[in-house]
Amino acid sequence: MPDRPVAELLLGRAPMDHPLPSFDPDRAPAGAGQLFVEWLTEAVAAGVVDPQVVTLSTVDADGSPDARVVVLRDVDVQAGAWMFAADADSPKGRQLAVRAEAAMTLYWPLQGRQIRIRGHVRQDAPQVSAAEFLTRSPASRIATLVGRQSEPLGSLTAWDVAAKEAAALLDDAPDAVAPGHTVYWLRAREAEFWQGDPDRRHIRLLYVRNTPVSAPAAWSRTLLWP
Repeated sequence: MPDRPVAELLLGRAPMDHPLPSFDPDRAPAGAGQLFVEWLTEAVAAGVVDPQVVTLSTVDADGSPDARVVVLRDVDVQAGAWMFAADADSPKGRQLAVRAEAAMTLYWPLQGRQIRIRGHVRQDAPQVSAAEFLTRSPASRIATLVGRQSEPLGSLTAWDVAAKEAAALLDDAPDAVAPGHTVYWLRAREAEFWQGDPDRRHIRLLYVRNTPVSAPAAWSRTLLWP
């Protein structure tokens, strides 16, 4: 067999080879949003790095999947909705305008926990998006004001120039809001909570929404084979 250093590097690392938290699905709360907040709170307390970072997956006009990392901004437990923000003219914004469906995935290796959420995405009101923009750090607002996400960049110097211009704009108008900045809510139809186990006795608990995505969430729960 030929030398395969990459395979050896990957296969030589046993996943979840450390103590993991327990999870009793019989004691899980009735709502997916409630369990998410419980797990998120435990992740923060355990020192999980960037627990608010999620992979957001969308579909482009040709039906091809696309994914990227975004920051989770809020959770509406009663509505069963997860909030993120993006430029409406970014690739993900344009994809959501065509097909307002998405999935979120979170994985916290320290705890061996994965959460998968799928559902319908809707935009919030412009005033909500503007208010959310103003809660962001200066660096985040400058980057968003620069805009042009995913467009070709001639050089890093061009970015530096655009960032200085955006910073000057904020100095003159601290309440300036990027015109395309949009708050989105992923209203889940289903959410799966996965607790890993070193012996592969993984626990998978699936929540399925029993109400329309426009109404407060009510859920049924089902254990899945690992």
